Amino acid sequence: MLTQLFPSKQKRRQIAGMLIVLGVVDLALWLSVFSPATDPAIYFLDIGQGDSSLVVLEGGVKILIDGGPDAAVVERLAEVLPPHDRYLDLVVMTHTDLDHMGGLIDVLQTYKVGTFIGTGRKDDSDEYRELINALIEQQVPYAQLAEGDEINIGDTRLAVLSPNTQEVLSSEPNDAGLVFRLTSPNYSALFTADISTVVEGRLAKEYNLQSDILKVGHHGSKFSSSAEFLSGVSPRLAGIGVGKNRYGHPAPDALERIAKITRHIFRTDEQGTIKIVRNDNQLKVFAENKN
Repeated sequence: MLTQLFPSKQKRRQIAGMLIVLGVVDLALWLSVFSPATDPAIYFLDIGQGDSSLVVLEGGVKILIDGGPDAAVVERLAEVLPPHDRYLDLVVMTHTDLDHMGGLIDVLQTYKVGTFIGTGRKDDSDEYRELINALIEQQVPYAQLAEGDEINIGDTRLAVLSPNTQEVLSSEPNDAGLVFRLTSPNYSALFTADISTVVEGRLAKEYNLQSDILKVGHHGSKFSSSAEFLSGVSPRLAGIGVGKNRYGHPAPDALERIAKITRHIFRTDEQGTIKIVRNDNQLKVFAENKN
């Protein structure tokens, strides 16, 4: 078990957008400008075709999960964090696909990072070598995690569910990605990298996956988000990191399967950066309409 302790810092953010409250009975929708707040939050960042999520915990601990394909992630972080804030407690690289890993190079050049987390799986790309060189130059510790590891930060637990020893060596790189479930006093969330239905099936059999929030796997690919898996997660809302692409993401059949589980589906290509907080036993979603 890996346990990290981090200093407490207050964080602020102000944006204009759309507020959706997912209560136990009703759903309300209205335009809102929310004042600077220090509430714990999850952000699905609008970085184009790729994935990048920011988790802010009690006390201001910040966890960045993936960085999208390029420097857009730095712009999005500047929009949701104060101008003087240049520290990230944890940066997670779920796997080495460029649309998850590329922007982390720019993150390391812009932010001081407490600990960098990955699976230890290497890649032959120039971008991967540049990333490793940046970690060495910035003297950022690298923690290699796999199934069974966990990180405890105050009352928050990040339990790593995948990859196992076989998956980390898989000929399918997506199935070697880090999957973890975050549980806190405010919400639970499942982050799924780009895993396929093969790994989803194993996780559905071996774990309690139920989570308030689901980061949809592989940008809504037709090869992810199986009915069995979604039923196990049973999320109150689902977020899809996606942009203009040639792959057909998100796939209509995947969207149909997700819609059978929750009608609250948010996409960064349609709503931009999405912020989720919990207040009074309700999930509140701030977003913008890009259409």
